[in-house]
Amino acid sequence: MSKKVFIAFAHPKYKSGESFNSCVRDEFIKSSKERNFEIDLMNIYEEKTIKFWDGSPPDNQILDIQNRMEKADIIFLLSPCHNFTMVAAMENMLSHVISPPFAFKYKKIIGNWGAPQHGKLKNKKVVIGMTYGSPSPIITFAVHQIPRRIKKMVFKHLCGCDVQYLRMYEVLPNMPQKVFEKHMKSVRKLVRSL
Repeated sequence: MSKKVFIAFAHPKYKSGESFNSCVRDEFIKSSKERNFEIDLMNIYEEKTIKFWDGSPPDNQILDIQNRMEKADIIFLLSPCHNFTMVAAMENMLSHVISPPFAFKYKKIIGNWGAPQHGKLKNKKVVIGMTYGSPSPIITFAVHQIPRRIKKMVFKHLCGCDVQYLRMYEVLPNMPQKVFEKHMKSVRKLVRSL
């Protein structure tokens, strides 16, 4: 049976070949289609700008994204790491979408304490894809782990998802072809594991 993949892609250079991230997205799509996966792609920067999250109820645009995620078997989030988070457009979209009651709700245990109850994303596979530009080993092996781990806590513990990572380091303008090919190989390997 074919799997459905929802891709949320957040890079301002979203056209094919414009950025390393668009190359990763295109390789992921190509490899997925070879496995007969059905692709639903959202280039966040190509969409109508999502209003800044203010806690108000979801509008039709957010309800549509939630519906697309709910229909998917696999959710692939791809963004460069920018100031130790995913880019603002992705973070804003997730603030809207990964919210109660759609993604989770709380069951009261005692007083103001409670436990999350998984919502409509429960048991979905979520791949958190992040690209990092720092060539510094200290930043790469310590600080860069923080944003993906925060995303894992959100999707695994609040939403009840199975989380995997796609991490690519030293994504710099002068990246050697050998390093580029190594990254594309890791994308293909990831798709085969889904």
